[in-house]
Amino acid sequence: MPVFRGEGMTQDQDMAQAGNKRAAAADARLPLREKISYGIGDFGFNLYWANISAFLLIFYTDVMGLAAGAVGTMMLVTKLADAVADPFMGAIADRTRTRWGRFRPYLLFAAVPLAITGVLTWTVPDLGGGGRLLWAYATFTLMMFVYTVLSMPYSALSGVMTADSQQRTTLISFRFIAAFAGTTLVNWLTLDLVRWLGRGDEQLGWQLTMALYGVVAIATFVAVFANTRERIEPPPQQRSTMRQDVLDLLGNKPWLVLFVLALVIMVTIVMRSGSLVYYLKYYVSRPELIGLFLGSYSVALAIGAALTPLLTRLVDKRRLMMGLMAGVGVISCAMYFVPKEQIWVTFALNTLVGLLLGPKSPLAFSMYADCADYTEWKTGRRATAMTFAAATFSQKLGGAVASAAIAWMLAAMGYVANQAQSDASRLGIVLLLTVIPGVVALIAVWVMRAYPLDDAALARVEAELQARREMPA
Repeated sequence: MPVFRGEGMTQDQDMAQAGNKRAAAADARLPLREKISYGIGDFGFNLYWANISAFLLIFYTDVMGLAAGAVGTMMLVTKLADAVADPFMGAIADRTRTRWGRFRPYLLFAAVPLAITGVLTWTVPDLGGGGRLLWAYATFTLMMFVYTVLSMPYSALSGVMTADSQQRTTLISFRFIAAFAGTTLVNWLTLDLVRWLGRGDEQLGWQLTMALYGVVAIATFVAVFANTRERIEPPPQQRSTMRQDVLDLLGNKPWLVLFVLALVIMVTIVMRSGSLVYYLKYYVSRPELIGLFLGSYSVALAIGAALTPLLTRLVDKRRLMMGLMAGVGVISCAMYFVPKEQIWVTFALNTLVGLLLGPKSPLAFSMYADCADYTEWKTGRRATAMTFAAATFSQKLGGAVASAAIAWMLAAMGYVANQAQSDASRLGIVLLLTVIPGVVALIAVWVMRAYPLDDAALARVEAELQARREMPA
């Protein structure tokens, strides 16, 4: 297509004008429709992730009939294998070139495979104990691989939709409001859906429930693809290898701090959510409260996420994260001392923990995008998907450690599925919900002290990158 310059316009002026247009597009305010469309994608992801966090462990032990210790090892191995795949998927996504962009196409083409593998994962095969365990290894590994193919580009997408840090925080807040809405639906309705759809057949109920969730998730991923745009490109001269991308991250102090932080916080979150079902079923003996507890916790998470843009206008991201995790740690430890008869005190404290944890995810993912900017500012190279993928590797590693720790501790304490538990088993369940994740949350506060990108430093990085983007390509 021919390009016509204005009268008297030189090539340098033409290139400068193109640079100005790129910079303006990167800083343009995102329309509400695009923010909502991006956010709704994580509603779809959490139809899977919330089920994995809250129900998959108890599904394997109490429905599929697998031994708790074997399940712990299986979940650690499969999640580690999946986590290792994250950086590779990030590298592939960063190097993808299509007319739809680098990241959006994956949301369209991998949606149906995720729905199929989700149903297979929550299927109980007509096999013996060893065969069922192999089935669990194979299907869970396959589902998480497909999940990675979708989730890596989705996370990276937020880093190229806008260059403005505050807009990113708002955008990612939309994401996690929708994420926690999905978590709320899963936590509140899943067990009821299993009963209603299965009509007394629990195994069939799980299959049909996951099929329903799969159809809804496909619709959300298509909405993200159709209504979002990628506006930030790597520097035109960039030619980097995957090895260089990794080395850039290893030299990025803000990202290294977030890598450790994500691992630590995910241990807190997964350990609390995964043990709560056991706590209510076996310690308090009130399994009918599972939906209420998990649902209210998820609503609190969503409210906390919605408040994040306001909080970041008032408090520096670093100090805000430290304060939130300190509160989570203190309250979680305090829950240990609440007698099981005072269940509504536990309910109130658990909901408060959810409110404090709500801003954590928008904050962290906004800071990952800031780290991608920091790498570009420091090295002249940008690897947005790799930045998010390597961070998600850390999260999955933390989730794997937490899931395995729950199962191993239950096995060590003498847990027996669907029976009254021993005193040791009940003590282990209480510690998994309260003191252990509480101490881990306090460790997160100490880790966050090393994060160097305060508001002043981030503003300096943004200003210099803006100036570079306005220069001729």
